[in-house]
Order: sequence, then C-alpha cells, then structure tokens
Amino acid sequence: MTTITIRNNTRLMAEIDRIAEVAGYLWTKGWAERNGGNISVNVSSFLTDDERELPSLCPSVPLAEEVTELCGHVFYVTGTGKRMRYVAKDPFANGSLIRIAADGKSYDIIAEQAIAPTSELPSHLLMHNFVRRSGRDNRVVLHTHPTDLIGMTHCKPFLNSEVLTRTLWSMIPECRIIVPKGVGIVPYEIPGTLALAHATIEQLAHHDVVFWEKHGILAVGEDVIECFDAIDTLSKSAQIYFNARMAGFEPEGMTDEQLDGLVEPFGLEIYG
Repeated sequence: MTTITIRNNTRLMAEIDRIAEVAGYLWTKGWAERNGGNISVNVSSFLTDDERELPSLCPSVPLAEEVTELCGHVFYVTGTGKRMRYVAKDPFANGSLIRIAADGKSYDIIAEQAIAPTSELPSHLLMHNFVRRSGRDNRVVLHTHPTDLIGMTHCKPFLNSEVLTRTLWSMIPECRIIVPKGVGIVPYEIPGTLALAHATIEQLAHHDVVFWEKHGILAVGEDVIECFDAIDTLSKSAQIYFNARMAGFEPEGMTDEQLDGLVEPFGLEIYG
C-alpha cells in the first residue's frame, strides 16, 4: 500500500523526477565520482496528510542536534554510499523519504525502502532548520564536487570570499545575475561533521552558495534545478578563468562599472 500511495502522488513524483534529473546532470558533469555529493529536498508540501503519517519502515534514528523548525516535515534524501548515476535511474532504490519527529530530535524512514540517508544528513537538516528559521523558503540543499570550482580553493587568494566572488562574477554577466549574493567560503573541515555544518550555516546567513575548501560546493534554494543552475554557472565562470590562464594571460574580467551596470536592470542585491 505504501508504494502505491506514494507513486500515485503525481506532484510528489514530478518532484522526485526533477531530483533524479539533477542527479544525472551531476554525474555526466563529472561532479559525482563514486558516491560523491548528496541531495535533500523538503517535499512536505507535496504530500497528503495520510502520506505524511505513513508508518516507519525501521526504528527511529536520533539526531545529534534538534531541528525544531522541521518538526513533522518530510524530506527526500539520497542514500549513504549511493551513486548519483543510480539515483538518476532509480531514486527510490538509492534514497528515501524521511519524516522528522514531532519534537525534532529524531527521524523515521517512511518510504519507499529502508535506505539509510546520506551520512551528511545531520548537516543537511541543520541547514534546512537554519533557512526556515531565517524565513527563507529554501527547500533544497545540494552538495556536489565540481572539479574546476574545487580547484580554485587550492589557491590561497581565492579563499577570500570577496576575491573569489569578484573573480567569478567578472568572467560572464550571467554569473552576477544568477548568483547575486556571491559565494561564501568555509576553511577545510572533515566531511560530514557538525563543525562543517555550523561553519556553513554562518556563510548561509549571507550567501546561497558556499565553497568547502578542497572538498566541494553546497547550494540552497527553492528549486533543485535552480540550485544546479547556480553551481553550473559558477563552473562556467571558472572554466573561462582557467582557459584564459592556460592560454597564457590573466583574464581582464568585467570592470566594476560593468558589473554595477547589471544591478538595476536585473534587480540584483548589493553584495557585501
């Protein structure tokens, strides 16, 4: 009955299809080696009351920190050790729906299979909790490993948020338009730790995209495809920068006047 109920929900399945679509993009881009990267999406608004109350498929799992803004919410989360290339083919065999307990202290897996969520789930939930508390309707947390963007974090000058933002913005106008809040930087932390999560939350107070030094990129947003698009656009800027450097010159980039000229026509936020 659980499988039939969930799969008959056309709005939910359309969202799951979008997640699978993005998982496929991450793989074909070369950003998801082995089981690299993870996705979590708040799907509560797509579920009926009965679906939100589906029975747990296994014992409740305690969380290291409470997420009181997420009580009763349901998320699709990619599975631990699962490959994005397989999420793209069969999202329910490589991820699951989880429900946060009424007290925000644990979660249950409610559909379709008892697939353990990504090991970075506690970090994802803390980020979801933060953006909801901040009044932002960001349903998505997307983490991936773009080769060119990670490469930039191996260069010390680019570990400054303003320098990195200015460099990427200046390579192509669309970057300033699509990533108007610029990018945050988190100095290296061990993957999957709460220390990494808390450091990221500090950056999410000002940015929607955060670079993890020598590790990867994380984006939050209202739509999983828009999160992918933001990272993809930053990647294009990095490619332009590296291509110019490989051709033997430092790219000039757009001037401050040219970048500022985008603000009014596109209603952009002022960074900094």
